[in-house]
Amino acid sequence: MRENGGMARRVRLVLLHGSQVNRAVWSRYTHYLGPDVEVVAPDLPAHGARRGEDFTWAAALATVDDAVGPDDGTPVVLAGHSLGGYLALAWASRHPRRLSGLALLGASAVPTGLGALVYRGLARVEQRLGADRMARALDREFDALLPPAFAAAVKEAGYGFDGIPAAWAAVMGECRPGMLREVTAPVLLVNGQLDQLRVDVPRFRRAARSAPWVRVVTVPRGLHVVPLTHPAQVAAALWELVVWARAEAEEEGLGHARFTPGRPLGGEWTPP
Repeated sequence: MRENGGMARRVRLVLLHGSQVNRAVWSRYTHYLGPDVEVVAPDLPAHGARRGEDFTWAAALATVDDAVGPDDGTPVVLAGHSLGGYLALAWASRHPRRLSGLALLGASAVPTGLGALVYRGLARVEQRLGADRMARALDREFDALLPPAFAAAVKEAGYGFDGIPAAWAAVMGECRPGMLREVTAPVLLVNGQLDQLRVDVPRFRRAARSAPWVRVVTVPRGLHVVPLTHPAQVAAALWELVVWARAEAEEEGLGHARFTPGRPLGGEWTPP
């Protein structure tokens, strides 16, 4: 449903998952963000329900095209985690005026040099261990970090390992902070405090020169999988983009004078 007759202006929030996992990682966000946010969370090629497909950058971008939908006046916020964050960056650079908000989660490292070592290593590990052993390792990680029912939902939706080499080769070849230069939407950079992929936050922040504002959120003690382990804090940060997008759509920018990014993080998040 893309209309919400008579109620607050509906905002479409497109959520792109990271490598290896699937759309189920976002299953709790509808609760946190409330009924006036249309959450669209597709599986990327070679992941989840699309295991067996080849991962190509063109197919991944086409997935975002479909999730964002036609330019029918609905404000769209695009957010992605890890691989999904770099994909969101690439899509936004191709459509710099289309979005009402852009959030890069765990995707604030330049994917060259040191930033590329992590994912070259991941591709080598996957090739050495094979999909079954990688799946068991992820099972153990999620069982340790996540609530049991949520961990079970992510596992049941299916991992995706075959696309790792192609996905990260595309990221390393394509994605740079400079892709933010022409993006006219506000930009949110969200990372766990202990995430190695936040090392280049200053470069990404400086690159977003056309954005009305850029906000950096660091979740205390958060790891790279912070959207899974700290959904309330990440949802609170994403809510800032939703508020901005709604004000822009309803008041053609007049509401922005009353909006100050920087909602405090921590504690319980109450759905609006």
